[in-house]
Amino acid sequence: MIFLRGGFRQMLFAVTALFGMAFAPAIAAGPSAVEPVEVSARPITTFHIGSADKQFGPLEFVGGLEMNSTTRDFGALSAFRFVKPGSDFIGVADTGFWFFGSITHDADKRPSGIQNFRMQQMVDEKGRPIDRKWEVDAEGLAVKDGIATVGFERDHRVAQFKIDPSNMTAPFKQLNFLVPARELRQNRGFETVTHANPNGQHEGGLVVVSEKSLDKAGNIYAAIIEGPHKGVFTVKRNGDFDITDGAFLPDGDLLLLERSFSMAGGVRMRLRRIYGESVEKGAVADGPVLMEADMGYQIDNMEGLDVWTRDDRALMVSLISDDNHSILQRNLYLEFILHQD
Repeated sequence: MIFLRGGFRQMLFAVTALFGMAFAPAIAAGPSAVEPVEVSARPITTFHIGSADKQFGPLEFVGGLEMNSTTRDFGALSAFRFVKPGSDFIGVADTGFWFFGSITHDADKRPSGIQNFRMQQMVDEKGRPIDRKWEVDAEGLAVKDGIATVGFERDHRVAQFKIDPSNMTAPFKQLNFLVPARELRQNRGFETVTHANPNGQHEGGLVVVSEKSLDKAGNIYAAIIEGPHKGVFTVKRNGDFDITDGAFLPDGDLLLLERSFSMAGGVRMRLRRIYGESVEKGAVADGPVLMEADMGYQIDNMEGLDVWTRDDRALMVSLISDDNHSILQRNLYLEFILHQD
């Protein structure tokens, strides 16, 4: 789709936000098989539309991709993690699908395409595809030691799966997410599921953060659900932004992807760096905004984030968007270098 600017595109995005369910495809019936998907990818060379600027605060734009496919199930990409830095990935769609593939790069280390993309519908204990979206609204993902940990909202839970790209089966374990279930709001559950740094105070344990489940002080519920310091904490809500994903940085800070939407202003995205020492039981975690972008930039409904280290030791931040299976929105992949000095 052509990237429209100004009020017309904001109006289109508003229509999608209000009526997005009408654009959602029916989930395929029958056995859950791995489905190869042909994805075309158009390179994005500038982040700020109409500008050649590369630097946005501490983030340097490397490049991106606008992804399209004629396959009905492609889209709704909610979260992803690299299993090979900057290349092979696993992800979840909020329509109840797993997806796998690889990002390719050109000689200048810019993203150039998508290879070997495939999808598989999530299944129950008997291997049957789950066709009730409220049961498989997958929003957050963490990966470690061949295990995928997924956060689901609506039917709020955190579940673990063995990773097998040729045959993803039902979860083998449900985790105690510690936040009282009554405090998790409908459609505002765990969007961030991530492992803390293995050498930090949480020893690689899982941390979960909700999208917009607020306590009485208006802060966002979160929890450390593994490790020696398990417990509930909150993240300070900053403005009208909600949390859509996060990952820990090598120094122990937590990088959060946030999103805001209004009828007047359209969609915005933001990256916020949460001080690692504030991610503690009973604490209110907070930290500075690193970058903010509105519809004058190459963004859409930004939902997924991962942090990885490039072969030249550059610290990379990758983002993806969820198109809600709407012709009015886009599936984007964006790459930035996060400069630490």
